[in-house]
Amino acid sequence: MTSWCRLSGGRLSRPRSGGRGADVADRGWASAQLIEAAQAGDRESIAAVVHGAHSHVRRFAEHLCASPQDAEDAAQEALIILYRKIGSLRATGALASWMFRIVQNECLRRVRLLFDRYDEADAGLATSAEEEVIRRLEADLVAQAIRELPDVQRRVLIMRDVLGHPGPVVAERLGLSNAAMKSQLHRARSRLRHSLDGRNDTADRPHQA
Repeated sequence: MTSWCRLSGGRLSRPRSGGRGADVADRGWASAQLIEAAQAGDRESIAAVVHGAHSHVRRFAEHLCASPQDAEDAAQEALIILYRKIGSLRATGALASWMFRIVQNECLRRVRLLFDRYDEADAGLATSAEEEVIRRLEADLVAQAIRELPDVQRRVLIMRDVLGHPGPVVAERLGLSNAAMKSQLHRARSRLRHSLDGRNDTADRPHQA
């Protein structure tokens, strides 16, 4: 993904050369002084902070999201949020953890959207409020369990079982042999099943006062 720093048409555009954005390019997270200036509303400082955060945010997204496309979209969305809401950051030293949470939430939201699309097929069936709550809780549990899978297993599972891509296509896109892809898929399914069984057992256990 290209480095973006100025908001234009709903996306972030590349900063002009020179200025504070050029001073911090590719140096990692911005300094506390620069973040303070961005929080105060200085546009060049905001652009510089976003530019400096780009590579870190992209790595977060690649680690947390289910697919390369989701990582691309989640990273872009996180940078837009940073651009628009940096004034709400309470401590200059909390930028990294704040961005990690934003990316994490965005990746999880995208997994939930996948399940919501499949649920649309049942939209004509009447459901009670209780059933709707249960359905959403179950979707959240599955999404969380998928997010906790190792990177390759998570991507294989999403691409094969959720998105429905053919096995050879999944293997090619992830740079795996067919045998390796099948092995990762088997491990992902087993791990997901074990994780969900454990969560259900915990939920069914009575709470002691």
